[in-house]
Amino acid sequence: MEQILISACLLGQPVRYDGRSCPFECPRINLWQAQGLLVPVCPEMDGGLHVPRPPAEITSGGGPGVWAGTARVKTREIDVTDFFIKGAQAALNKAVACGIKTALLKQKSPSCGSCRIYDGSFSRSLVEGMGVTTALLRQNGIMVFGEDQIDELPFF
Repeated sequence: MEQILISACLLGQPVRYDGRSCPFECPRINLWQAQGLLVPVCPEMDGGLHVPRPPAEITSGGGPGVWAGTARVKTREIDVTDFFIKGAQAALNKAVACGIKTALLKQKSPSCGSCRIYDGSFSRSLVEGMGVTTALLRQNGIMVFGEDQIDELPFF
């Protein structure tokens, strides 16, 4: 079986902006972890951000807009786009080094969201879109799914 890139917070690692995790309780995850198939990643930490950190959201355009240079990732106070770009590149490097073709990432995250992210207004409003890491992984042929899409993984 192939390895899967997975958001570290889904495995219970306290790497989220607020210092928490969001463990995804699922028998398949437990089995894959026991089999050594899961490769954890936290693009925000790998990009140089610390825990805890201020929440960040992407301006209009989402992850693809960041890569096109038309969108930015910001906290309420500062632009953190460069950290998100660096972290996304680290996640891609890890995936390529491990021959990974599939990722299971945290939905709604400005890094990892695969179909829904916050709209950049800090009003807790969700929009269709993807995070910076998801956009880069998909641009490089890696399939990305959110934890709510685990049943859609193509080979499990």
